[in-house]
Amino acid sequence: MLAGKDGVGKTSIAAATAISCARMGYRTLIMSLDAAHSLSDIFDLKKGLMDKSKGEPIEVERNLWIQEIDVQEEIQRNWKDVYQYIATLFNISGIDEVLAEELAIMPGMEEISSLLYINRFVNEKVFDVVILDCAPTGESLRFISIPTTLEWYMKKVFKVERLFTKYARPVVERFYSVPLPDEGYFESLRYLFERLQGVENLLTNPRITSVRLVTNPEKVVIKETQRAFMYFCLYGLCVDAIIINRILPEEVSDAHFHRWKGTQGKYIDLVEEYFSPVPIFKVGLFREEIVGREDLAQLSKMLYDNVDPTARFLTEHPHKFTKKNGQYFVTIRLPFVTKEDVELSKSDNELIVRGGGNPNFGVI
Repeated sequence: MLAGKDGVGKTSIAAATAISCARMGYRTLIMSLDAAHSLSDIFDLKKGLMDKSKGEPIEVERNLWIQEIDVQEEIQRNWKDVYQYIATLFNISGIDEVLAEELAIMPGMEEISSLLYINRFVNEKVFDVVILDCAPTGESLRFISIPTTLEWYMKKVFKVERLFTKYARPVVERFYSVPLPDEGYFESLRYLFERLQGVENLLTNPRITSVRLVTNPEKVVIKETQRAFMYFCLYGLCVDAIIINRILPEEVSDAHFHRWKGTQGKYIDLVEEYFSPVPIFKVGLFREEIVGREDLAQLSKMLYDNVDPTARFLTEHPHKFTKKNGQYFVTIRLPFVTKEDVELSKSDNELIVRGGGNPNFGVI
């Protein structure tokens, strides 16, 4: 997973990584998780080529496939009953039919569709490497939290909701024009959940999945990178590299950039201090925009410098559960915080970890 703040160059880095993997002989898929897809632009593909794929992977060179999820196609494949029910509710409430259909595309549909593809590709061993070009940090965190959220819903709400609706429907329909969801709606959710089984284990296994955070040597960007690092750790994903992108090259000696270079140098040192022992990769600013496969190949050489991009640069799991003298212990990797920042509480069989007032901390 290539993740980070919007505008740091995630798509370029993800595409360069994909080019490198493919040209080393790995069957490689790069999938866009951002609703505003830009993979086809960065690869400089012919206009309309991705539209013809209808959201399925398309091969662009030997060993390299690109996929941009088409949410309208995924609705027909996976969400038809759920989507139709939500659209009906909006339409009954007085919203125009066309607008109701647009509003019925609920947050999370695209992310779940991506997870379904990932699970399928891994189970069918279609590719050697799957590279995820993530959306900006907020959406990426929603993406990785979906398996846990769905599991909670299916275990604690789904059966009760389905049973209640079954017995309440005949009564409610006599007095209200608003329909309750039918069995097709619940069956569609159950089938989706079954197809997602195991995907959380894929994401949290450091020998299968790693996160690489892309950042720039700027204060605001580094702050968000810290927060992203923390959240990925809390959700059990292994961050195996930090990539500092768009560093001014040494040969830039113009007086206008003198202070910029000094500022960047200071923040590069901070990144190395903050994230140690996570490996740091440094990428210089190109002379012009990066567009097309040959530009991406040049970027990949600068980025990996003869290192296999599929290697695991760090395999430390952020969570560790142990049992000692009859007691259970959980160890969570939480950089950037002190013991005083951490609050613990328990609800039934769930442990809640809260970060107090630290702005770099999260809650799970």
